[in-house]
Amino acid sequence: MAEKIKLGRTDLQVSRVCFGCWQMAANEYWPVVEEDRLTRAVRRAIELGINFFDTADAYGDGFAEQLLGRMLKGIPREAFVLATKVYHHWLGEPGSPRVGDLSGDYIVWECEQSLKRLGLDHIDLYQAHTFDVMTHLEETARAFEKLKKDGKIRFYGVSNFNVEQLRAANTFGHFDTVQPRYNLLDREFESSLGPLCMTHNLGVLTYSSLQYGLLTGKFTGTETFNDVRAMSPMFKGEAFRANVEKVNRLRPIGDRLGRSITQLSIRALLEHPAVHCAIVGIKNEKQIEEAAGALGWRLSREDYYAIRQATT
Repeated sequence: MAEKIKLGRTDLQVSRVCFGCWQMAANEYWPVVEEDRLTRAVRRAIELGINFFDTADAYGDGFAEQLLGRMLKGIPREAFVLATKVYHHWLGEPGSPRVGDLSGDYIVWECEQSLKRLGLDHIDLYQAHTFDVMTHLEETARAFEKLKKDGKIRFYGVSNFNVEQLRAANTFGHFDTVQPRYNLLDREFESSLGPLCMTHNLGVLTYSSLQYGLLTGKFTGTETFNDVRAMSPMFKGEAFRANVEKVNRLRPIGDRLGRSITQLSIRALLEHPAVHCAIVGIKNEKQIEEAAGALGWRLSREDYYAIRQATT
């Protein structure tokens, strides 16, 4: 079974690869993936011991939560750990304009909506999707505490908070986890949030762990995109070609170790002492099988630093 870990100071036992569900959203960010294909991927993840799933109400304005709920139906509740997020308040029907909102009333109301979409009676980890400049952190923390007391959520955390925002949040509440952007091509976490997370034993689940697929080694540097990657400087022009060249330097290391570039990229993140698990966006069975191959083994110190040097 997949390698598992206690998520920081929570009592959640999670697989060190987390099944990311952003690709389940039917919107402008990603191409539509057939439901049957995604369902097979979810079921395969459970078979492999991948028990951690991360989604958000904003992914397709609730669509990804609904889809994931259908896919998990019939699976024993103790067999999976589910994380979702709150912040993007759409004004009217799904698809209408959205505003940031971590006000107390909205958090409590939207948690109920997420539970209905997911078909669950509680959420294991409820996360503030990003920082809300209009709401006092005390009000936000009070709402999360209410949901916890009422049994609607087990733990709560943050995503996309910087060091000072996180430090301030934990003055008013008990935010137990952090979801930061972190991968071999974007290492800001190491000098910012990472040390704070270690100090307070906060659970860390990284997103963009493979930088929109760039750290899989599947690109040549000549591709063009009409999805979320079209907006990223990392996928444009000379920068794109340079990034592909860095990633390709991992190939000899992977060949020597009998591991794919994807597996090296994930494993390198898991070697960081602050990181508990890496979220990997999954669209099919093959992708979850390859991601699971990053578990159950370690990188030597020499190989770890060779990987870092190659992608610098």
